[in-house]
Amino acid sequence: MSRTTRLSSSLLRAAAVTGVAALTLTACGSGSGSDSSSSGSGSGAVKVGLITKTDTNPFFVKMKEGAEKAAKENGAELSTAAGKFDGDNAGQVTALENMVAAGVKGILITPSDSKAIVPAIEKARAKGVLVIALDTPTDPESAVDALFATDNLKAGELIGEYAKAAMKGKKAKIATLDLAPGVSVGVQRHDGFLKGFGASDKDVVCAQDTGGDQAKGQTAMENCLQKAPDINVVYTINEPAALGAYTALKAKGREKDVLIVSVDGGCTGTQAVKDGKIAATSQQYPLKMAAEGVKAVVTFAKDGKKASGYTDTGVTLITDKAQDGVTSKDTAYGLENCWG
Repeated sequence: MSRTTRLSSSLLRAAAVTGVAALTLTACGSGSGSDSSSSGSGSGAVKVGLITKTDTNPFFVKMKEGAEKAAKENGAELSTAAGKFDGDNAGQVTALENMVAAGVKGILITPSDSKAIVPAIEKARAKGVLVIALDTPTDPESAVDALFATDNLKAGELIGEYAKAAMKGKKAKIATLDLAPGVSVGVQRHDGFLKGFGASDKDVVCAQDTGGDQAKGQTAMENCLQKAPDINVVYTINEPAALGAYTALKAKGREKDVLIVSVDGGCTGTQAVKDGKIAATSQQYPLKMAAEGVKAVVTFAKDGKKASGYTDTGVTLITDKAQDGVTSKDTAYGLENCWG
Protein backbone atom coordinates (compact mmCIF):
# COMPACT_ATOMS: atom_id res chain seq x y z
CA MET A 1 0.00 0.00 0.00
CA SER A 2 -0.18 -1.10 -2.66
CA ARG A 3 2.30 0.41 -7.20
CA THR A 4 6.18 -1.04 -16.55
CA THR A 5 9.15 0.60 -17.24
CA ARG A 6 11.78 2.06 -19.14
CA LEU A 7 14.94 3.55 -18.00
CA SER A 8 15.23 7.06 -19.45
CA SER A 9 18.75 7.83 -20.43
CA SER A 10 20.95 10.74 -21.35
CA LEU A 11 23.02 12.18 -18.54
CA LEU A 12 24.62 15.53 -19.37
CA ARG A 13 28.35 14.96 -19.57
CA ALA A 14 30.60 16.72 -17.14
CA ALA A 15 34.10 15.25 -17.03
CA ALA A 16 34.12 11.59 -18.16
CA VAL A 17 30.75 10.71 -16.75
CA THR A 18 28.91 7.53 -17.72
CA GLY A 19 25.19 7.55 -18.42
CA VAL A 20 22.90 5.65 -16.22
CA ALA A 21 22.57 2.04 -17.29
CA ALA A 22 19.32 0.31 -17.85
CA LEU A 23 17.43 -0.57 -14.75
CA THR A 24 14.33 -2.64 -14.36
CA LEU A 25 11.66 -2.76 -11.74
CA THR A 26 8.20 -2.06 -10.23
CA ALA A 27 6.02 -1.27 -7.28
CA CYS A 28 2.81 -1.11 -9.01
CA GLY A 29 3.10 -2.50 -12.46
CA SER A 30 5.37 -4.29 -14.84
CA GLY A 31 7.28 -3.37 -17.89
CA SER A 32 10.30 -3.69 -20.05
CA GLY A 33 13.06 -1.79 -21.65
CA SER A 34 15.20 1.01 -20.44
CA ASP A 35 16.63 4.48 -21.07
CA SER A 36 17.86 7.37 -19.02
CA SER A 37 16.95 11.01 -19.21
CA SER A 38 18.09 14.36 -17.94
CA SER A 39 16.43 17.69 -17.45
CA GLY A 40 17.71 20.89 -16.02
CA SER A 41 20.31 23.42 -16.99
CA GLY A 42 23.98 23.59 -17.72
CA SER A 43 27.13 21.95 -16.49
CA GLY A 44 27.22 23.86 -13.21
CA ALA A 45 23.79 22.58 -12.20
CA VAL A 46 23.24 20.44 -9.12
CA LYS A 47 22.95 16.82 -10.24
CA VAL A 48 19.98 14.89 -8.87
CA GLY A 49 19.11 11.25 -9.53
CA LEU A 50 15.62 9.73 -9.47
CA ILE A 51 15.16 5.96 -9.37
CA THR A 52 11.57 4.76 -9.54
CA LYS A 53 10.18 1.26 -9.58
CA THR A 54 8.74 1.71 -13.08
CA ASP A 55 8.15 4.60 -15.42
CA THR A 56 5.07 3.37 -17.27
CA ASN A 57 2.93 3.04 -14.16
CA PRO A 58 1.01 6.35 -13.90
CA PHE A 59 2.08 6.85 -10.28
CA PHE A 60 5.76 6.91 -11.20
CA VAL A 61 5.12 8.86 -14.40
CA LYS A 62 3.62 11.59 -12.22
CA MET A 63 6.52 11.35 -9.76
CA LYS A 64 8.96 11.80 -12.62
CA GLU A 65 6.99 14.80 -13.89
CA GLY A 66 7.18 16.38 -10.46
CA ALA A 67 10.93 15.84 -10.30
CA GLU A 68 11.48 17.22 -13.81
CA LYS A 69 9.46 20.35 -13.09
CA ALA A 70 11.23 20.94 -9.78
CA ALA A 71 14.63 20.39 -11.42
CA LYS A 72 13.90 23.06 -14.02
CA GLU A 73 12.57 25.48 -11.42
CA ASN A 74 15.63 24.99 -9.22
CA GLY A 75 18.29 24.88 -11.94
CA ALA A 76 19.12 21.24 -11.27
CA GLU A 77 20.15 18.50 -13.67
CA LEU A 78 17.96 15.40 -13.29
CA SER A 79 18.89 11.89 -14.36
CA THR A 80 16.31 9.12 -14.07
CA ALA A 81 16.13 5.35 -14.00
CA ALA A 82 13.25 2.92 -13.71
CA GLY A 83 12.75 -0.80 -13.84
CA LYS A 84 11.00 -3.75 -15.45
CA PHE A 85 9.44 -5.69 -12.62
CA ASP A 86 8.75 -5.57 -8.94
CA GLY A 87 11.75 -6.80 -7.00
CA ASP A 88 14.52 -5.95 -9.47
CA ASN A 89 16.90 -4.97 -6.71
CA ALA A 90 19.94 -5.63 -8.90
CA GLY A 91 18.69 -3.04 -11.36
CA GLN A 92 18.29 -0.43 -8.66
CA VAL A 93 21.75 -1.19 -7.31
CA THR A 94 23.22 -0.65 -10.79
CA ALA A 95 21.37 2.65 -11.15
CA LEU A 96 22.59 3.84 -7.75
CA GLU A 97 26.19 2.98 -8.60
CA ASN A 98 26.01 4.69 -11.99
CA MET A 99 24.48 7.83 -10.56
CA VAL A 100 27.11 8.05 -7.83
CA ALA A 101 29.80 7.63 -10.49
CA ALA A 102 28.14 10.41 -12.49
CA GLY A 103 28.59 12.81 -9.58
CA VAL A 104 25.05 13.33 -8.35
CA LYS A 105 24.66 15.26 -5.08
CA GLY A 106 21.55 13.37 -4.13
CA ILE A 107 19.43 10.38 -5.14
CA LEU A 108 15.67 10.02 -4.75
CA ILE A 109 14.58 6.38 -4.74
CA THR A 110 11.41 4.32 -4.44
CA PRO A 111 12.90 1.03 -3.18
CA SER A 112 11.65 -2.11 -4.87
CA ASP A 113 13.09 -4.29 -2.10
CA SER A 114 13.21 -2.30 1.11
CA LYS A 115 15.88 -4.47 2.74
CA ALA A 116 18.02 -5.64 -0.14
CA ILE A 117 18.71 -2.11 -1.42
CA VAL A 118 20.19 -0.95 1.91
CA PRO A 119 23.86 -1.94 1.33
CA ALA A 120 23.97 0.00 -1.95
CA ILE A 121 22.39 3.02 -0.27
CA GLU A 122 24.95 2.85 2.53
CA LYS A 123 27.77 2.90 -0.02
CA ALA A 124 26.28 5.94 -1.73
CA ARG A 125 25.86 7.81 1.56
CA ALA A 126 29.43 6.94 2.55
CA LYS A 127 30.55 8.85 -0.54
CA GLY A 128 28.66 11.94 0.58
CA VAL A 129 25.52 11.46 -1.53
CA LEU A 130 22.22 12.49 0.05
CA VAL A 131 19.73 9.64 -0.33
CA ILE A 132 16.00 10.24 0.11
CA ALA A 133 13.37 7.52 -0.13
CA LEU A 134 10.12 8.47 -1.86
CA ASP A 135 6.82 6.65 -1.30
CA THR A 136 8.35 3.42 0.05
CA PRO A 137 10.45 3.31 3.25
CA THR A 138 13.65 1.34 3.41
CA ASP A 139 14.02 -1.33 6.09
CA PRO A 140 15.29 0.03 8.39
CA GLU A 141 13.89 3.47 7.62
CA SER A 142 17.11 5.01 8.97
CA ALA A 143 19.06 3.57 6.01
CA VAL A 144 18.28 6.78 4.11
CA ASP A 145 18.77 10.39 5.13
CA ALA A 146 15.06 11.16 4.83
CA LEU A 147 11.70 9.79 3.69
CA PHE A 148 9.05 11.77 1.80
CA ALA A 149 5.96 9.59 1.57
CA THR A 150 2.33 8.94 2.18
CA ASP A 151 1.55 7.43 5.57
CA ASN A 152 0.70 4.11 3.93
CA LEU A 153 -0.60 2.60 7.14
CA LYS A 154 -3.04 5.50 7.41
CA ALA A 155 -3.99 5.15 3.74
CA GLY A 156 -4.90 1.54 4.39
CA GLU A 157 -6.76 2.41 7.57
CA LEU A 158 -8.91 4.97 5.76
CA ILE A 159 -10.19 2.49 3.19
CA GLY A 160 -10.56 -0.16 5.88
CA GLU A 161 -12.74 2.14 7.97
CA TYR A 162 -14.71 3.06 4.87
CA ALA A 163 -15.27 -0.58 3.87
CA LYS A 164 -16.39 -1.49 7.38
CA ALA A 165 -18.91 1.36 7.39
CA ALA A 166 -20.13 0.57 3.88
CA MET A 167 -20.81 -3.06 4.79
CA LYS A 168 -23.29 -1.85 7.43
CA GLY A 169 -22.89 -4.88 9.65
CA LYS A 170 -23.01 -7.47 6.87
CA LYS A 171 -20.53 -10.33 7.34
CA ALA A 172 -17.45 -9.67 5.25
CA LYS A 173 -15.73 -12.24 3.06
CA ILE A 174 -12.48 -10.41 2.34
CA ALA A 175 -10.00 -10.87 -0.50
CA THR A 176 -6.72 -8.93 -0.47
CA LEU A 177 -4.88 -8.29 -3.72
CA ASP A 178 -1.46 -7.34 -2.43
CA LEU A 179 1.83 -6.12 -3.88
CA ALA A 180 4.78 -8.50 -3.47
CA PRO A 181 6.93 -9.90 -0.65
CA GLY A 182 9.63 -7.61 0.73
CA VAL A 183 8.00 -4.28 -0.16
CA SER A 184 7.15 -2.28 2.95
CA VAL A 185 4.52 -0.10 1.27
CA GLY A 186 2.47 -3.19 0.44
CA VAL A 187 2.71 -4.54 3.98
CA GLN A 188 1.72 -1.20 5.48
CA ARG A 189 -1.33 -0.73 3.27
CA HIS A 190 -2.48 -4.31 3.85
CA ASP A 191 -2.05 -4.06 7.61
CA GLY A 192 -3.68 -0.64 7.66
CA PHE A 193 -6.72 -1.92 5.79
CA LEU A 194 -7.20 -4.78 8.24
CA LYS A 195 -6.73 -2.44 11.20
CA GLY A 196 -9.25 0.05 9.82
CA PHE A 197 -11.73 -2.73 9.11
CA GLY A 198 -11.22 -4.28 12.54
CA ALA A 199 -10.12 -7.56 11.00
CA SER A 200 -6.99 -9.73 10.88
CA ASP A 201 -5.38 -12.04 8.35
CA LYS A 202 -7.46 -14.94 9.66
CA ASP A 203 -10.53 -13.09 8.37
CA VAL A 204 -9.11 -12.98 4.82
CA VAL A 205 -10.54 -15.79 2.68
CA CYS A 206 -8.11 -15.23 -0.19
CA ALA A 207 -4.82 -13.31 -0.50
CA GLN A 208 -2.88 -12.96 -3.75
CA ASP A 209 0.14 -10.92 -4.85
CA THR A 210 -0.37 -8.81 -7.98
CA GLY A 211 2.72 -6.60 -8.28
CA GLY A 212 0.20 -3.79 -8.60
CA ASP A 213 -0.42 -4.88 -12.19
CA GLN A 214 -3.87 -4.82 -13.81
CA ALA A 215 -3.59 -8.12 -15.68
CA LYS A 216 -2.22 -9.84 -12.59
CA GLY A 217 -4.99 -8.25 -10.54
CA GLN A 218 -7.56 -9.80 -12.86
CA THR A 219 -5.91 -13.23 -12.62
CA ALA A 220 -5.68 -12.93 -8.83
CA MET A 221 -9.37 -12.08 -8.59
CA GLU A 222 -10.29 -15.00 -10.83
CA ASN A 223 -8.28 -17.30 -8.57
CA CYS A 224 -9.96 -15.89 -5.47
CA LEU A 225 -13.44 -16.33 -6.93
CA GLN A 226 -12.65 -19.97 -7.61
CA LYS A 227 -11.46 -20.43 -4.04
CA ALA A 228 -14.22 -18.40 -2.37
CA PRO A 229 -17.11 -17.52 -4.72
CA ASP A 230 -18.93 -15.56 -1.99
CA ILE A 231 -16.24 -12.86 -1.59
CA ASN A 232 -17.92 -9.49 -1.02
CA VAL A 233 -15.05 -7.16 -0.04
CA VAL A 234 -11.88 -6.69 -2.09
CA TYR A 235 -8.88 -4.68 -0.88
CA THR A 236 -6.33 -3.87 -3.59
CA ILE A 237 -2.81 -2.48 -3.30
CA ASN A 238 -3.51 0.05 -6.06
CA GLU A 239 -6.03 0.99 -8.72
CA PRO A 240 -4.58 -1.01 -11.62
CA ALA A 241 -5.04 -4.12 -9.47
CA ALA A 242 -8.52 -2.86 -8.54
CA LEU A 243 -9.52 -2.46 -12.19
CA GLY A 244 -8.23 -5.96 -12.91
CA ALA A 245 -10.38 -7.24 -10.05
CA TYR A 246 -13.38 -5.34 -11.42
CA THR A 247 -12.93 -6.97 -14.84
CA ALA A 248 -12.90 -10.44 -13.27
CA LEU A 249 -15.94 -9.68 -11.14
CA LYS A 250 -17.85 -8.24 -14.09
CA ALA A 251 -17.20 -11.41 -16.08
CA LYS A 252 -18.97 -13.30 -13.29
CA GLY A 253 -21.77 -10.76 -12.98
CA ARG A 254 -20.56 -9.80 -9.49
CA GLU A 255 -19.33 -6.24 -10.12
CA LYS A 256 -22.31 -4.61 -8.40
CA ASP A 257 -22.39 -6.71 -5.24
CA VAL A 258 -18.69 -6.71 -4.33
CA LEU A 259 -17.15 -3.70 -2.60
CA ILE A 260 -13.72 -2.77 -4.02
CA VAL A 261 -11.45 -0.34 -2.16
CA SER A 262 -7.96 0.75 -3.11
CA VAL A 263 -5.04 3.14 -2.60
CA ASP A 264 -3.32 5.67 -4.90
CA GLY A 265 -5.86 8.21 -6.16
CA GLY A 266 -4.42 8.68 -9.62
CA CYS A 267 -6.56 10.37 -12.25
CA THR A 268 -7.55 7.08 -13.91
CA GLY A 269 -8.26 5.48 -10.55
CA THR A 270 -10.28 8.44 -9.33
CA GLN A 271 -12.31 8.35 -12.53
CA ALA A 272 -12.96 4.66 -11.80
CA VAL A 273 -14.36 5.71 -8.41
CA LYS A 274 -16.59 8.25 -10.15
CA ASP A 275 -17.72 5.55 -12.60
CA GLY A 276 -18.61 3.22 -9.72
CA LYS A 277 -16.00 0.55 -10.48
CA ILE A 278 -14.14 1.26 -7.23
CA ALA A 279 -16.07 2.32 -4.11
CA ALA A 280 -13.30 4.41 -2.54
CA THR A 281 -9.59 5.07 -2.73
CA SER A 282 -6.97 6.74 -0.57
CA GLN A 283 -5.38 9.48 -2.68
CA GLN A 284 -1.69 10.17 -2.32
CA TYR A 285 0.53 12.82 -3.92
CA PRO A 286 3.66 11.53 -5.73
CA LEU A 287 4.31 14.78 -7.58
CA LYS A 288 4.73 16.50 -4.23
CA MET A 289 7.06 13.76 -2.96
CA ALA A 290 9.39 14.16 -5.92
CA ALA A 291 9.30 17.95 -6.02
CA GLU A 292 10.13 18.21 -2.33
CA GLY A 293 12.91 15.66 -2.80
CA VAL A 294 14.57 17.63 -5.59
CA LYS A 295 14.40 20.83 -3.53
CA ALA A 296 16.01 19.02 -0.59
CA VAL A 297 18.95 17.87 -2.74
CA VAL A 298 19.47 21.37 -4.14
CA THR A 299 19.42 22.82 -0.61
CA PHE A 300 21.97 20.21 0.49
CA ALA A 301 24.23 21.03 -2.47
CA LYS A 302 24.09 24.75 -1.80
CA ASP A 303 24.40 24.99 1.97
CA GLY A 304 25.12 21.48 3.23
CA LYS A 305 21.81 21.23 5.09
CA LYS A 306 20.54 17.64 5.00
CA ALA A 307 16.89 16.70 4.96
CA SER A 308 16.15 14.22 7.73
CA GLY A 309 13.36 12.16 9.22
CA TYR A 310 9.93 11.51 7.78
CA THR A 311 7.82 14.03 5.88
CA ASP A 312 4.17 13.01 5.47
CA THR A 313 3.02 14.17 2.02
CA GLY A 314 -0.64 13.59 2.81
CA VAL A 315 -3.52 11.23 2.02
CA THR A 316 -7.25 11.85 1.36
CA LEU A 317 -10.10 9.36 1.16
CA ILE A 318 -11.96 9.83 -2.15
CA THR A 319 -15.49 8.50 -2.69
CA ASP A 320 -18.87 9.63 -4.01
CA LYS A 321 -20.64 7.38 -1.50
CA ALA A 322 -19.69 8.97 1.81
CA GLN A 323 -20.16 6.94 4.99
CA ASP A 324 -21.06 8.28 8.43
CA GLY A 325 -18.06 8.69 10.67
CA VAL A 326 -15.50 8.43 7.86
CA THR A 327 -13.98 11.69 6.60
CA SER A 328 -13.81 11.84 2.81
CA LYS A 329 -13.93 14.10 -0.24
CA ASP A 330 -15.78 13.50 -3.49
CA THR A 331 -14.39 12.65 -6.91
CA ALA A 332 -14.64 16.26 -8.08
CA TYR A 333 -11.98 17.08 -5.49
CA GLY A 334 -10.12 13.91 -6.32
CA LEU A 335 -9.95 14.64 -10.05
CA GLU A 336 -8.85 18.19 -9.40
CA ASN A 337 -6.02 17.02 -7.15
CA CYS A 338 -5.14 13.62 -8.61
CA TRP A 339 -1.49 13.08 -7.94
CA GLY A 340 -0.66 16.76 -7.61
